[in-house]
Amino acid sequence: MRMRRQMSEGRPGGNVRKKKKDNLNNRMALVGVTMVVLSLAAAVHIKGIDLKEKDRSYSIREENLEAQVAKEEERAKQLEEYRVYVQTKQYIEKVAKEKLGLVNRNEILLKPSNSN
Repeated sequence: MRMRRQMSEGRPGGNVRKKKKDNLNNRMALVGVTMVVLSLAAAVHIKGIDLKEKDRSYSIREENLEAQVAKEEERAKQLEEYRVYVQTKQYIEKVAKEKLGLVNRNEILLKPSNSN
């Protein structure tokens, strides 16, 4: 075995072939690594675009929800003011006159005459 190894090493073309083969393997490995890196870069870029679109849609949704919250807060304020108004004497008298037809003691009620 020693002789064969020495003989192959002694040949002038043996080392060149081995170097060419190693060089080819290195190039293939480099191409493979480059392809993996490019595919990962493409995947990250595509995901980034998707995330930007989602961010945009969530921003619009957030603005809409904030507008709804402001609207509901205003409505709650109006309802609170109405609740306070309903408890006043003025409101009670108004409802009594409109719905029940009642009058105060010192008020004079005028009825239309039925003259034909």
